[in-house]
Amino acid sequence: MSWKVITLGDLVVDSKIDLQTGPFGTQLKASDYTEEGTPVINVRNIGYGSLRKDRLEFVPDHVVNRLKKHILQRNDIVFGRKGAVDRHLIVTENEYGWMQGSDCIRLRFLTDEINPQYFSYFIMTENHKQWMINQCSNKATMASLNQDVIKRISFQLPDLPTQEKIVDLLSKYDDLIENNTKRITLLDNAARLLYKEWFVHLRFPGNENTQFINELPGGWRNLHLSELVTTQYGFTETAQTDPVGPKFLRGTDINKVNYIDWSSVPYCKINSTDYDKYKLDIGDIVVIRMADPGKVGIVEKEIPSVFASYLVRMKIKDKELMSSYYLFYTLLDSAYQGFVTGVSTGSTRKSASAKLLVDFNLNVPPRSLLNLFDEYIIPLRKEISTLLDQNKALYKAQSLLLPRLMKGEISV
Repeated sequence: MSWKVITLGDLVVDSKIDLQTGPFGTQLKASDYTEEGTPVINVRNIGYGSLRKDRLEFVPDHVVNRLKKHILQRNDIVFGRKGAVDRHLIVTENEYGWMQGSDCIRLRFLTDEINPQYFSYFIMTENHKQWMINQCSNKATMASLNQDVIKRISFQLPDLPTQEKIVDLLSKYDDLIENNTKRITLLDNAARLLYKEWFVHLRFPGNENTQFINELPGGWRNLHLSELVTTQYGFTETAQTDPVGPKFLRGTDINKVNYIDWSSVPYCKINSTDYDKYKLDIGDIVVIRMADPGKVGIVEKEIPSVFASYLVRMKIKDKELMSSYYLFYTLLDSAYQGFVTGVSTGSTRKSASAKLLVDFNLNVPPRSLLNLFDEYIIPLRKEISTLLDQNKALYKAQSLLLPRLMKGEISV
């Protein structure tokens, strides 16, 4: 099996790829965006080979028609031009017909000699990602990518059947991870629906035999959150990818999902005194106070970890009175989220103090009903944790295979 070393710049000269920088600001203005329409992929939407759906923006048909050369096709590779230069997206059927944003560069293969997914896996190797960062680094400003850097990318290319075998092998890991992630979403939705059924719609077990007093079931109390928890601001330090200390939980680790994926949480340096002060325990609830105020996470594993300064820890005072999971799902619910949105201050960067975050009244059911709720919820949350661990193991196995496959060290 023979492998060639290919440089993208040579493929440009041979008209085998096409590079397209996103529309300039004068072509795609802030006023062009609408509430719905064709999605636009910007840097924040680019992951490592995949799409990040949060905060997608849209443009109407007349803008798409005016900027047709920026419409994406299946298997296009989209790079971010600023900041996250080591990330990319390979366009799937789901993103076909979307548009690239101003801060992106699109690569399109015009030859059948190269499997775009093979190239996508190559640029996910750690060596290549570090190469991209080094090529684009500028001490004065954030990292910036341009077409000249992309043209300098070189990679080893086997024959097409070998490329396809490598893609088939690596994609099996992606499929398993995707299936586990879908199961996690279903389990999370089931837990939230159970909370709503019992504690919002008040269709809890035995409700038909319960007397209601002032619209509150008998035995329930309406209490101020500050009576139930203590609060504490987090630790100020710089996050690091190397394991220099305990895990360092940040707002970005809890603002998009309702569980903590510890495999993606970075580390930080901390002395023993501060570690004792900021150490996270099972059952602790953390709430974001800046940027995304009100977003909530719950600690479910005994992992050496501390929490960052943009978070507020809520620790239950009396566990005989309150369940961690009941409180967690109460804070996730729309009533609390709407409350935090209403009290947050700041025109551009929303924030809420610890005092504001606990200035909220909630209904507290009897402990017997909380125990029953826990009996249903805990198995669901444990299954989520198991699936997260499986994904971590799958990703690790794939990461070990990836560089060896890309060098031809493993026969396929």
